[in-house]
Order: sequence, then structure tokens, then C-alpha cells
Amino acid sequence: MTLGDWITPHPEGIHVPGPDIWVDPSQPKARAFVTHGHADHARGGHGEVWATPETLAIMEARYGPQTGRPVAYGETIRMGPEDNGVEIGFVPAGHVLGSAQIVLDHRGERIVVSGDYKRRPDPTCEPFRPVKCDVFVTEATFGLPVFRHPETTDEIDKLLSALRAEPERCVLVGAYALGKAQRVIAELRGMGFDDPIYIHGALQRLCDLYVAHGVALGELRPATGVPKKELQGRIVLCPPGALNDRWSRRLPDPVTAMASGWMTVRQRARQRNVELPLILSDHADWDELTTTLREIAPKEVWVTHGREDALVHWCRNHQIKARALELSGYEDEDD
Repeated sequence: MTLGDWITPHPEGIHVPGPDIWVDPSQPKARAFVTHGHADHARGGHGEVWATPETLAIMEARYGPQTGRPVAYGETIRMGPEDNGVEIGFVPAGHVLGSAQIVLDHRGERIVVSGDYKRRPDPTCEPFRPVKCDVFVTEATFGLPVFRHPETTDEIDKLLSALRAEPERCVLVGAYALGKAQRVIAELRGMGFDDPIYIHGALQRLCDLYVAHGVALGELRPATGVPKKELQGRIVLCPPGALNDRWSRRLPDPVTAMASGWMTVRQRARQRNVELPLILSDHADWDELTTTLREIAPKEVWVTHGREDALVHWCRNHQIKARALELSGYEDEDD
């Protein structure tokens, strides 16, 4: 028997035939297990959705009511025929609120599907929990040695320094609506920044959802319809797409910033007309990816998306069998 032959990767997701479930399918399925709420992993239209309570809440905020079941961290479910069943558990992935790795156990083998993950501390979500396994199914969004993210506090210091340097301007931070925006706010609060933070209307619903799930974000105010003078010396957050549109022209000579792991790539910053690149990612960088693999010590590594070739090459050089799954539908995001 081949290791992991009881699950089947397809371009549209990972299928577990015994209980007939799909993990993060990119097309509607009868029964979907979803690792987290980003739209490239959490699609609408499934018959049933099994996910953490937070991920289900995010999906409901985006797609409307979901039919399925919330699964708490540490809970174990057994599904499938009695003689061919699979035990399924959810453990934290450290990516965004409610993100989970899905742990699959069958006949003495364990496969862990990581979804997206990071190893850095994040005040808005549970930290990644390493789980020993036979097969680790991992992302590789930043799977090149060039991607080594700086310390989070250094990037937040850059943001606060820019704010203090030109108090007649505001600092406009482009941040992905789910996870990144809330993390930037929470990191600022953790550094002692208690001033009101102004947000684009597109961020309000998910910020409210985070607060409802116990994440403290401090005082948030709508940025739309506010006099320019009130926004001088303030931090304003918006989705990346609003950085250079008509909405941003209402602001007082903004210092344009963007919070993303892709700000390591200068060309990406230039394309966005970003004056202040902030290298803040919700994905593991190269060192975190390889450290995780050393820690988990799987017999095989399957790479779902990202810079697959480099990580597969690293695994083989370290005597770990590895392959790229070539799944479709996953995006780099502005993360």
C-alpha cells in the first residue's frame, strides 16, 4: 500500500472517499471541510460545511446561512463506513481567526492538511499547533529562501514613526479585509497605540465579527464622510484596492502604506504606488516552513500551492519524500 492512498488530490481539492468529504474544495461539493474563511479556501454553494465556529461565522457573513456543523479545536469526529472510517480533528493553524489544520486518521496513518498557516504570534487568532504526522499537506505561498519576514514589532514601529514624522498627513494602510486588517489594528494596540483608528466601510463587518469573537480592537471610526482635518495625524485602514482610487483622494495627503508579505518584492510595492511597505504576512515564510517540517518530521510532504518547486526540492535534499499537488483556485491574495 502507498502512504496516504486513502485520500485523493484533485485539481479542485482533496477528496477523502471513505466518508466522502472534500477539504477546501474550489467547486461546490456535498460535504466540505473548510480550513479557514479566505475566499480561495472557503467557497459558497456547498451542501454541508464543517468548520470552526469562527470560520462558519465568516462564511455566513460573506455568503449567507451555511448548512453544516461547527467543529471546535480539539474535537474529534468519526465519519465513513464502520470498516473504513476516518477520524477527523481540527487544530489551530495561526493564519486568521478560526483557521484550522484538519487532522485525518485512518488505519494507523495520520495526514494533516494545514490550509494556510504562520508561526508568528498573532493577537487575533490561536497559534499554530504542530502535529506529528505521516503526511503533511502544506502551503508554500512564500516558499523561497528570499522570503524571510522581519519582526512584526519592527514593521509596526515603522508605521508609528511615519505617523509621528508628518503629523499633518495621515497614514493610509492597505490591508486584506479578513485577518490582516484586524491584525494590524491589534498589533498597534499591543504597542500602546490607543488613538482611534479610522477604517474604510468595507472593513467594518469583519472587524465587528472579530470583536464579537473576543478580539479587542479598541476604538474604530468610519473614515468615510470625515473632514480632512480630523484625519490629520491619524491611521486609516482600507482594502488594498482602495489605496489609489477616488475614495483615498478625500484624505489629507496620505502616506500610502501596505501590509503584506509581498512587500518584500519592491516591484509589487511600486505597482501599488506604496510609499511605506510593511512586511506583515499571515503566511509562513521560508524559515517557518522549513522549521515546521523539521519539527513535524513527516514521512511525506504534499504541497498544495505557492512556490512548490523550491519547497519540494528542499524536502528531497533532506530525505523527505515530497510532491506538488497542483491544486487549482488558490490565490496569492494581498497577504
